[in-house]
Amino acid sequence: MKMIESGKQNRDVIMLLHGGGLSWWNYRKEAEILSHRFHVVMPILDGHGGSDDDFSSIEDNAARLIYYIDTVFNGHVLLIGGLSLGGQILTEMLSQRADICRYAIIESASVMPSKMTKALVTPSISPSYGLIRRKWFARLQFNYLGMDESYFDDYYRDSVRISKDNMIAFLKASVDYAVKPQLSACLSRVHIIVGERETRQMLESGKLLNDRLPNSQLEIKPGLKHGEYSLNKPLEYVREIIDMLKEHK
Repeated sequence: MKMIESGKQNRDVIMLLHGGGLSWWNYRKEAEILSHRFHVVMPILDGHGGSDDDFSSIEDNAARLIYYIDTVFNGHVLLIGGLSLGGQILTEMLSQRADICRYAIIESASVMPSKMTKALVTPSISPSYGLIRRKWFARLQFNYLGMDESYFDDYYRDSVRISKDNMIAFLKASVDYAVKPQLSACLSRVHIIVGERETRQMLESGKLLNDRLPNSQLEIKPGLKHGEYSLNKPLEYVREIIDMLKEHK
């Protein structure tokens, strides 16, 4: 798994896990601000543009990231944030290792599996996969996601680098992910973020995570859709991190 790193070489490490179909640039703007005070690590998740391995499972990605933290940062970092698929991998990391980080921000992570949606992934992706190489189609998807225009070139470049098998694999894993019983032992202080305009399933997932995580709080962000917080509100996201650190210092 490749790592993009920036900032000070100190023990105050912040790791940020991008959403499915995106890449490390999901958190580029946050990293530019945070790197003045922290060491920021942005992994490129397996199966995504710029990665060095195919996607296998959320559980495997979590285990690999824990191994990396064990090897490089003595088994613990200050904070981990994750969006969507990255938020699911973060949730799994908190399940596999109760003290992997002191703080966490889980944004828009679904933890309510849908067998019907999983069954539809392959039939829906296979016929349209070839279109992702066409810029006009990428533009339609990009506009639908509501991302800031500054991300388009990165989005298009990395979209065409995702193989069909990897896309199907991480989409299936995402719609099939469920909370593990071990999550209730998590020692991290966790902020759970969901946009007000997200699906009912995502809102219910936020509530479920809040119930299962003992040191957590749930915030519904007014007017926001899926992923808009970290992608389009970097200053607010950084402020959230700083406020967390100050609150529990």
